[in-house]
Amino acid sequence: MIRRFALWLRDVFIRNRSLNATRIVAASFAVIILVGALLLTLPIASRDGQSAGFFTALFTATSSTCVTGLILVDTWIQWSLFGQVVIILMIQLGGLGFMTVITLVSFALRRRIGLSERLIMVSTLNLNDLDGVVRMVRHALMGTFLIEGTGAVLLSIAMIPHFGVLGGIWRGIFHSISAFCNAGFDLLGGKFGAFSSLAGLQDNPLVLGTIAALIIVGGLGFFVWEDILAKRSWKKLEVYSKMVLIITGVLIVGGALFFLVEEYANPATLGNMPLWEKILNSFFQSVTLRTAGFDALGQGGLSDTSKAFSSILMLIGGSSGSTAGGLKTATVAVLLLALRSGLAGREQVTFRGRTIPYRRVLNAMTLALVMLFLFLVGSMVISTVENLPYLDCAFEVASAMGTVGLTTGITPTLSPFSQSLIILLMYMGRVGVLSFSIAFITRSGRTAKIKYPEMNVMIG
Repeated sequence: MIRRFALWLRDVFIRNRSLNATRIVAASFAVIILVGALLLTLPIASRDGQSAGFFTALFTATSSTCVTGLILVDTWIQWSLFGQVVIILMIQLGGLGFMTVITLVSFALRRRIGLSERLIMVSTLNLNDLDGVVRMVRHALMGTFLIEGTGAVLLSIAMIPHFGVLGGIWRGIFHSISAFCNAGFDLLGGKFGAFSSLAGLQDNPLVLGTIAALIIVGGLGFFVWEDILAKRSWKKLEVYSKMVLIITGVLIVGGALFFLVEEYANPATLGNMPLWEKILNSFFQSVTLRTAGFDALGQGGLSDTSKAFSSILMLIGGSSGSTAGGLKTATVAVLLLALRSGLAGREQVTFRGRTIPYRRVLNAMTLALVMLFLFLVGSMVISTVENLPYLDCAFEVASAMGTVGLTTGITPTLSPFSQSLIILLMYMGRVGVLSFSIAFITRSGRTAKIKYPEMNVMIG
């Protein structure tokens, strides 16, 4: 029965010629969200045996599938074991991409991977071409389960003293998958208080270090993994991999230094910690903003400057072809390189002896402008409707669009209208960015049949 159902899903979503890649990705995420919401609506999914209601279930399902982490109810306090399993399955499907998981059917049955399936793999992983995509997907799946398994063991060691053997192992597995998929869901509310996330373990290097490592690895992207494993030398790495690793390192280190300086004396965050704990939590804050959503500090206590800087980091997100969301590190790198070329008066955008095609630069600008527009409009709408400070609303919107999940604490208190807008922004942040990227990959450059005379426009 399971095999027949999986084959049916593959035939419907992958072999259906009437659907293009963009629609398949959007539809697959929508189906997972709807099914997950219906399951979470069941009384068995709630700890008290009473249905949580469809809206709460829909919000949770969207946040899980879009690997965001924003919640209306505490995950441990509200959801039973059944509900928690549904949530972690949605996180795994959303992190890897539904189409990638469906291709496991072909691997298991040793069926030939067709051209349409390869195209969906490329679309799901946000890659540039079909070359070696089947091998990359196979390695990505194997690597995912190996890394998540290792993380689960390390986190179980840290959790067992607090929650017992079975409770510690389950939390180790749950948090490992949630961290690697950059989701930010946690099961610690029962011990440390509702919506506490990792605040009760902010002095535990094993927990914060393991989760930070899982977030970073999950956010690098499958292409970078493949390149590192194949080349095993910095000099031999592809230029793209070097770009991703450089900007990821700069953002993490730069962010950690910023938070250490800005929040050093803030009693609501780092102020009362010893120096080693301040360094650890500054580093973790910088990492978790890469679309992970685990909170060890309490975002509501951040200074306004830190909230603004956090919003920028959340919008940037992780890397293409990863479990992370956001604008993506390589996109930001292309924009910065274009800025450098513009300031230097050069027509070509280059990086380490390579020219970035004009079409790629235009794609990066288009995606950035669309996200910026949605961010500004969404923030203003919520601030106006809720009569809340703009910066707090901008933080929530950036968290939703970047599929991060960090919150200053206002999400559960928002009106149904604003919460519905957050649902839409989470979906757009995960599916919308993927759809734009897929459209950029699959469309071919069109040569204009008519050339118009040039016009001079005053800039600046």
